Amino acid sequence: MTDRIRSLFNTLIKTRTLKVSEYKELIEGYSPDAREYAAALALLEKEKVYGKAVFIRGLIEISNICKNDCRYCGIRKSNHNCSRYRLTPEEILLCCERGHELGFRTFVLQGGEDGYFTDGVLCPLIEEIKRRYPDCAVTLSLGERSRESYEKLYGAGADRYLLRHETADPNHYALLHPSSLSYSERMRCLRDLKDIGYQVGCGFMVGSPGQTVDHLAKDLKFIEEFSPHMCGIGPFIPHKDTEYKDCSAGSVDLTCYLLSIIRLIKPAILLPATTALGTLEENGREKGILSGANVVMPNLSPEDAKAKYTLYNNKLTKGAESAEALELLKEKMAAIGAEIVCARGDAK
Repeated sequence: MTDRIRSLFNTLIKTRTLKVSEYKELIEGYSPDAREYAAALALLEKEKVYGKAVFIRGLIEISNICKNDCRYCGIRKSNHNCSRYRLTPEEILLCCERGHELGFRTFVLQGGEDGYFTDGVLCPLIEEIKRRYPDCAVTLSLGERSRESYEKLYGAGADRYLLRHETADPNHYALLHPSSLSYSERMRCLRDLKDIGYQVGCGFMVGSPGQTVDHLAKDLKFIEEFSPHMCGIGPFIPHKDTEYKDCSAGSVDLTCYLLSIIRLIKPAILLPATTALGTLEENGREKGILSGANVVMPNLSPEDAKAKYTLYNNKLTKGAESAEALELLKEKMAAIGAEIVCARGDAK
């Protein structure tokens, strides 16, 4: 690791800001030594705010039906090999019941942009979850909606909303998405969500098709300026039924390096160690936690749904990724000096 990279990290810790060109230098200066250095700094910053805590979220994948045709995604509309499903509100409530018994205090309702889940369906469902479990937070990850819809869902009791920005470069965004989706509309959604009062999460894939160091530097600057409460990043993993099926997967180590940098930019941010990390490497989730992440999202979905919600190849659903194996997850976290905390885990 060069003195210049060390100097940039020191500046970042003091000011929480760098120029895009300096973020680019940090990324280009990646090395195993730099990654270890960044991780050590990130752990210190995380522990100042959250201590050893790692928050758990109960992920419920409510539908793999989607009106969009994103070029990298396994549940894209035009993938006719995808076995479609949709959970009923009653099934979602059963997932919440089981999750609450296990100790989960945040439920994440995630799905494709499925037209069935109108405000008329979602609002009563959110209200019922909050009525039954007033000690719990409800997070939604249901894609782009109108401001009016976001306001109604927030009024029903939704606390958080996850919407990956995917890339902070409009041209790169167009490469990953169909013409029906636009970078400007994605930014509109994120601004509306924050303005309404949600705890907002954005994020991007590392190593996505066409991605350059310049794109990643812009992503870091976007996170600095937008200041989300949460940021989900994970390595790109190709799916066999998309046009990017032959592309290489992203790097676990580079993802962890970027997690550390994001922690240094925003010490109080909530950072998941994503399923994609655990899919590519057996200890990928642990690497993420040791790089500054402090959230894991075990899967509460029914077994049949887990097998069908295939955003990418070989998605991990068993072992510590499963909500039922919470004790195993606690053991794995304890082994690396972290502690699973069963609480809402709001951003500080």
